[in-house]
Amino acid sequence: MPDRMFKIGGVINYIFVVFLNAFTDLGHKIIIQNTIFKVYDGNTQIVLTAIVNALILLPFILVFSPSGFLADRFPKNKIMEYSAAFAVVITLGITYSYYHGYFVVAFIMTFLLALQSAIYGPAKYGYIKELVGVKFISSGNSAVQATTTVAILGGIIFYSVLFEGRYSEELKTESEILEAIAPIGWLLVVGSLIEWFLASKLPNKMQEASKRTFKLKRYLSGAYLLKNLKTVTRKREVFDAILALSLFWSISQVVLAVFGEYAKSELGVTNTIFVQGVMALAGIGIVLGSIMAAKLSNYYINLGLSAIGAIGITLLVFMIPFVKSMTIMAFMFTLFGVFSGFLMVPLNARIQYLASRVHLGTVLAANNFIQNIFMFSFLMLTTLFAYYGMNSEILFYIMGFVGLYLTYLLLRRYIVDTFWALMRLLGAVRHRYNYHGLENIPDDKAVLLLSNHVSWLDWIILQLPIKRDINYMMDKEIYNWKLLHPLFKKGEAIPVSPKGFKDAFKEAYNRLKQGRIVGIFPEGEITKDGSIGEFRRGYELIKTDYDGVIIPVYIDDGIFGSSFAKYKPENSHRTLKRRVVDVYFGEPLPKDTPSDKVRDIILKMKEKHETQ
Repeated sequence: MPDRMFKIGGVINYIFVVFLNAFTDLGHKIIIQNTIFKVYDGNTQIVLTAIVNALILLPFILVFSPSGFLADRFPKNKIMEYSAAFAVVITLGITYSYYHGYFVVAFIMTFLLALQSAIYGPAKYGYIKELVGVKFISSGNSAVQATTTVAILGGIIFYSVLFEGRYSEELKTESEILEAIAPIGWLLVVGSLIEWFLASKLPNKMQEASKRTFKLKRYLSGAYLLKNLKTVTRKREVFDAILALSLFWSISQVVLAVFGEYAKSELGVTNTIFVQGVMALAGIGIVLGSIMAAKLSNYYINLGLSAIGAIGITLLVFMIPFVKSMTIMAFMFTLFGVFSGFLMVPLNARIQYLASRVHLGTVLAANNFIQNIFMFSFLMLTTLFAYYGMNSEILFYIMGFVGLYLTYLLLRRYIVDTFWALMRLLGAVRHRYNYHGLENIPDDKAVLLLSNHVSWLDWIILQLPIKRDINYMMDKEIYNWKLLHPLFKKGEAIPVSPKGFKDAFKEAYNRLKQGRIVGIFPEGEITKDGSIGEFRRGYELIKTDYDGVIIPVYIDDGIFGSSFAKYKPENSHRTLKRRVVDVYFGEPLPKDTPSDKVRDIILKMKEKHETQ
């Protein structure tokens, strides 16, 4: 995440507010879940755990319309401040119920604590775009996701350790356990007080407020619900992203609800620190995955990562029933978190990017609403299945099939993005690409990219930092390779042959007329001696009556000597060290610039690079 983002006024304070909100909410949930874990076994444990999670989700469903209205109508920093004040009151009530052993009251208080989070949620996420702007929207989401996850991870370990520290085998009932751990409640109160104080210092970044008024009658009749859902479904991509996130969170909720019973019955683990600790490792994974997703989205929102995340999550869920070691399980939950970060960060950033400022709160509230409807429904089904004797292994398999459907949804929309995301991940293992002059590529014009040709990877290297698809002109024989032909066709490559070159350049012209980017390697082949060969003049056949420019590109010699290059310098040798490849995008040139002049410009770019 760029350091510059953290220099923006209010960002660090906001991160602390996000942390404390999640840390405090999680603390009470862990105490209730651990109490259930100690008192109950088998399907009863699964049912009660699922109900606890359902109580946390229900408020997000009930206050969907009011929370979205508040986030659009009033400054989001004030909503966070007043919600934190509400949390102070609730945590005082929770602490009171602990001291008096009121388990049912504490159980119900879970709902009230979740209620303030539901009101708080759209304002919290909508505030990202207002605070850091579109430029840092992926990094902002990554920071919030990582912070929330660290808070959850820390809360799970912190409160589980405190719980086990005050628990003893002599305690048999829920009331006895709550009375024993009661002093922990004061930590919840202190956390809420600090959150309230920090939230009161957040700057007001609201630029435009909604002028709507809230009418209780319309809310109770469901009119607001229908209207707000229509707002979300106007942009199909926004709705699809919300649907994908909903399926992901549903899978996660069921896995977390079931794993405690699975660990106890199948793995023989009864210590809540170990059980909660393994699940908490998913939090570490989410932090790592979120940071990686932010870095891989430094040029644009890398939506292909979401499909890669879905694939990884699905495979891991199917594998859980086959693993009988807590050590291996801990590693798997960490990976689960990494893939979760891959999935969440791009999709959340995309939703915020596509939503207008005026309706941002409504869209984010709808996001919460739909996600929680899904999670609530899945948990209720889990409760029903467990009640009728379905064991945890079968539930894991069912979630695996849900993961398959999630993967299908994301691949259907982002298949091309997924390929480029995979190429970037694989490339990062052995290469580091440094791009210079990307600002020279116009966003609103056709572009003819003309580059030197150093390796088989050049077409991948050039596409990675550019959101718009590059339509490459390529040899027809390679285009028709059976294994790669579907990919080249999906990527809208333009096949060229000696007999049909005129038609190929005519098609390139049609693409440029549509404002696209067309990529050509005018040398016609990969260099065999490291030099830049003569440029063929074929591209000069393209008519120039389109609105666009030529962008010259120089790829340096960083990849020479690798298995992807034909030139193998005598001093080159295999090394585990990552190769550094610099790519330079030159200033825009007129569309009628001849090939020899373009080559001279690229040669000068090479000379300048070699003297640096």
